[in-house]
Amino acid sequence: MEETVEQVQAKPEPVKISALELENVKRIRAVALRPTENGLTVIGGRNGQGKTSVVDAISWALGGKRKQPSKPNREGSATPAKLHVELSNGLVVERSGKNASLTVTDPSGKKAGQKLLDSFIEELAIDLPKFMVMTDNEKAQELLRIIGVGDELSELDKKLGELKSERLDIGQRKRAKDKIAEEMPFFPDAPDHRVSPAELIEQQQAILAKNGENQRKREKVGIIKQQRDNLNMLCDSLNSQIMSLNEELKRKTEELVKLTEDYQTALKDAADLEDEKTDEIEQSIANIDALNQKVEANERRKRALKDAESLNDDYQSCNSEVNAVENQRKKLLETAKMPLDGLTVEDGKLVYNGAVWSDMSGAEQLRVATAVVRSLKPECGFVLVDKLEQMDSQTLAEFGAWAESEGLQVIGTRVATDDTCSVIIEDGRVAESAGQLNVELPDVKIPEVKIPATMQFGGSF
Repeated sequence: MEETVEQVQAKPEPVKISALELENVKRIRAVALRPTENGLTVIGGRNGQGKTSVVDAISWALGGKRKQPSKPNREGSATPAKLHVELSNGLVVERSGKNASLTVTDPSGKKAGQKLLDSFIEELAIDLPKFMVMTDNEKAQELLRIIGVGDELSELDKKLGELKSERLDIGQRKRAKDKIAEEMPFFPDAPDHRVSPAELIEQQQAILAKNGENQRKREKVGIIKQQRDNLNMLCDSLNSQIMSLNEELKRKTEELVKLTEDYQTALKDAADLEDEKTDEIEQSIANIDALNQKVEANERRKRALKDAESLNDDYQSCNSEVNAVENQRKKLLETAKMPLDGLTVEDGKLVYNGAVWSDMSGAEQLRVATAVVRSLKPECGFVLVDKLEQMDSQTLAEFGAWAESEGLQVIGTRVATDDTCSVIIEDGRVAESAGQLNVELPDVKIPEVKIPATMQFGGSF
């Protein structure tokens, strides 16, 4: 939802550092400067000259006892460390004296304490390395918390993880079924169903019965032939007695004709007969166990392929759900307002212009960290950055231009003494400036002021 003009106007201006004066802090002898309001202020110098001491002093001044260096006072100095920081909202923050007592004063002279500073100063803004060393997941969670989609995205990621795990399990089981099915023996010449010994024996008996009937018909041919032959001989014998036996001959001749016709019919029937062989069935009976084993093997393979196909449907269904959740997650991140163009979260990690944290350059990491930390508490308008030497001069200029366009004040250190630096520190003092108001402080003692713990801050800023 876009903000209305009234909402934008009602927002307080981000608090920035207007000026600072430091004495005897770590390696610092005396440093005073006014950082650029928007953009980059680079504190340069060689190693060991006090650059980082400036950043650490600001962090201590605004962050409280938890940010106090282990050895806050400059070695060899008889005077305790003194810190004086002026903020753009009119507050003056001071730490001085043996105990580095804190004094926070508003423009009207009222006093306050660390609680007021904590209300508008982001801890990571004064301790950027704390963000830099977070795990990838912790960095991503910070960003998601900022853009307000952390809980919803966590639910989607949880669901996505469960679906991917389920999809992986289904896929593994499907591949296992496919592999088992492929490794199973297959016999294309085997019948589709198990063979019954009783059925084969029944078929054999039917063939044997038919063959027996054929044999009986063949025997009948022989019998009829023998009868005909005998009758023919009788006819020859009786032929001499034709006259006396004419009637008998006539009768027997008729019988002969009839038997001859029967013979021809029987002979023709016998000639058309063909015995069926039982060798194949006998072989099948002998090999029935082996044959049925092949049938069972084919059935097992068929079931395995069917199971694999069923799992394939489950896999596709689960994959569709994964794609739907991923699209929902992608849409959620696309519609969320990111603190930096090209920044997103993928698989629980920060991704900037397609690169995860470990694949980003040092300059990219600083830009991402600065953008994320700035968004944690928008009312804090500055960020402290150490080790800007990770950027070349062009990248540094681009980083400064980006910070200026964002209305962000960045105070950083760089091991360099060239024109990329706004201030050069040598032996704990300002040696050179480039466009900044930098003043070395005289050795003036700031009186120690202690605020009772019961004092309440009465103003608002």
